[in-house]
Order: sequence, then structure tokens, then C-alpha cells
Amino acid sequence: MKAIIIDDEYHNVETLSRLLNSNFPEINIEGSAGNVHDAVLLAQEYQPDLVFLDIQLRNETSFDFLNRVTPRSFEVIFVTAYHQYGIEAIKYAALDYLLKPVDASELLTAVQKVRKRALEKQRVSQVDFLINQLKNADRGFQRIALPLFTETRYVELGDIMHCEAQNSYVLFYLNNNEKILVSRPLKEYDELLSPRGFIRCHQTHLVNPKYIKSLLKEDGASLLLRNNTRIPVSKSKREFVKRSLAG
Repeated sequence: MKAIIIDDEYHNVETLSRLLNSNFPEINIEGSAGNVHDAVLLAQEYQPDLVFLDIQLRNETSFDFLNRVTPRSFEVIFVTAYHQYGIEAIKYAALDYLLKPVDASELLTAVQKVRKRALEKQRVSQVDFLINQLKNADRGFQRIALPLFTETRYVELGDIMHCEAQNSYVLFYLNNNEKILVSRPLKEYDELLSPRGFIRCHQTHLVNPKYIKSLLKEDGASLLLRNNTRIPVSKSKREFVKRSLAG
């Protein structure tokens, strides 16, 4: 597997190269670049399978690189500070990212995901999805990528009725009666969807208020959805749910 590293800080390149050489001898690091112009030339020369991308590249960003380079047939792992611009879009696109300083175990997990996708010959589409999301960021994120075992589904936020935690998985219930099981924690989707109006009414439930018919008071409290599904409301969340619905 051919890889390149795009980062404008030499010590970050050295650290990541050392971790990759120690843990993944099958990954050949073809080179590195510290700015968008050089990164595009490097990618065109080596046609990498995998690109490690720092988000901030001097006065530009890695998204500028992704916009300029063609073809975008490579996998991407972002290397980022959590607060940096674009991290929310990266999460919506279900792309992998590593927080600085890079942890060896997290690097192992991210690379294993990439290798699995390569073995299954899945089409790389999340990067294109990310670029489109960023182009329309002024309207807010309207779609989300849900990584399944054999594919990545792209779902309109308005089509999600509610989400239910099932151990380390999340079950998405859509308005067409389809269910999608994703191997990620509910906390991750709570952080993404609550700013879009979704209501965390219970430890294991996140609900789209668009589909709430009423708040029932019997047996403590529960939400009645338009399809007559009942979602429990925990005691600690009752006042929060009332305020959210009233607003």
C-alpha cells in the first residue's frame, strides 16, 4: 500500500512515519509535503492508496488539497486538533481522523479500517461526500454518512425518525420503515445530531422532533411518534424534553 503524508510540521511527519514503519511494514511512505501545491504534485506523481492529511496547511487547508487533486481514488485519514475547522464535516462523512499527538493504538485502528475497505474493494466515496458537505456548509449539514459492514449509506437527516443504542451499536429507524445498524456509540451521533434539533430523551434514545406526535404522561413519561412508536423519557430528561418541545 502506497501512502503519503501531508503536514507542514516536520516533527509530525517524522513521528507518524516512525509509527507507520514500526507497525505497518506493508505501507510504503512515498513522500511528504507541507503545502497544498506540493501535496497535489506529490499525489499526482505517486497515485497513493492512502493519504494522511493534516487539516491546517499554513494559510490553506487539506480541503483545498482535496478540491484540487484528481483523481481522488485514495483513502484519507485526517490528522487534526479537535477544535479545527472541518472536524464536524469529517464526522458527518464518517471519515477517520486522528487527534494530535497521534496515539499508536488509534493509528492502528484507523489503518485497519482502511485496509479492510481496500480488501473488500469498496468504492471510496466519503471524500467526495465531504467536499460536497463543505460546499453547502452555509445551509447546515443535511445528510450523514452511516458506515455499515459492507457499504456506506448516505441518509437525509430529515429521514431519520429516531436512533436507539444497542450496546456499542446504534440502530437508525428511517421514515420508510428501514433500519440501519451502525457500529458506533450513540454518544457520537448525539454530538452530531443534537445541534440539528434532535432530542436525547433517554440514555439509549435520540429522537427527531419532526416525528413526535405527543408527550405521554402515563408510566412516568414517553414520546409517541407519528407511527405510534413509544420512546421512553428518562426522569432526568423530562424537563429538558418539555422545554425542547415547547420551544
